[in-house]
Amino acid sequence: MVEVKNLTKRFGGIKAVDDITFTANDGEILGFLGPNGAGKSTTMNMITGYISSTSGTVTIDGYDILENPKEAKSRIGYLPEIPPLYVDMTVRKYLEFMFDLKKVSLPKVEHISEVMNLVGLTAVQDRIIKHLSKGYKQRVGFAQALLGNPPVLILDEPTVGLDPKQIIEIRNLIKSLGKKHTVIFSSHVLSEISATCDRIIVISNGKLVADAKTSELSSSISGEQKLALEIEGTQSVVLNGLKNIPGVIRVKKLRDLNESLGRYVVEYQNGIDIRREVFNAMARNNCTILDMQSGNETLEEAFLKLVTQDQTQKSTGGRK
Repeated sequence: MVEVKNLTKRFGGIKAVDDITFTANDGEILGFLGPNGAGKSTTMNMITGYISSTSGTVTIDGYDILENPKEAKSRIGYLPEIPPLYVDMTVRKYLEFMFDLKKVSLPKVEHISEVMNLVGLTAVQDRIIKHLSKGYKQRVGFAQALLGNPPVLILDEPTVGLDPKQIIEIRNLIKSLGKKHTVIFSSHVLSEISATCDRIIVISNGKLVADAKTSELSSSISGEQKLALEIEGTQSVVLNGLKNIPGVIRVKKLRDLNESLGRYVVEYQNGIDIRREVFNAMARNNCTILDMQSGNETLEEAFLKLVTQDQTQKSTGGRK
């Protein structure tokens, strides 16, 4: 488990990270999302102990990263945006070097072979790293982060510069690693975060502006959910039937599709499911539902709303 409390970092008069608090639970893939320059990498560097915080704390499995750095760092595998590779070494020799540097206590030959097999490097283990593709170099970076089987993996922009095939391979690798590790995965690419992570934290201008499950981020921002419906029936009957359902905030008719068929949007309270009640209400009123879909904002829309709101507050001097 990773616990971050009131983490702040100043560079002179600039506050790069502003009082961030969150927890990454065991076995969770946590997405750390934000635009370029939001403070993601600075936060990652403080979590790993690469740089110190101005204030606040980071604990890894109960060990403070600054007060007990040896114990805390031994539980972290870190893949920075640019993997720290010695490119004139072969893959296996590099991993042997990193194994010794990290003072891993596991059986050396067997453990390195196991890690290479896990990340798909066995076939290129005797090749010199500088002759590998970008994707394979990234895999070597993953392999060094996995040496010693650390319970926590910190991945900073792990898919930058990769082609679509390599991105899919790395995404699948992260998902498989999430079964046995706590993973914090930083990116500014929405599709990567939504396809890979269980939960998303959004950071903007150094501040944490959202923390929600991937599937719930949109509704957590607006405080409500939406249901898009195509219903056959008299407009007044449909509207009255939908408005009387517990939890419904408002109902809008978007347009008529034909004389008896209309498209509606129902906005309702967050945290409940009204689909069964909608079906029953329309059945009682002899109205037929031909289509029912979630009408919530997309992840992209939610992200843009968050970032835009925060930038607007910053420009006007407002603070949450």
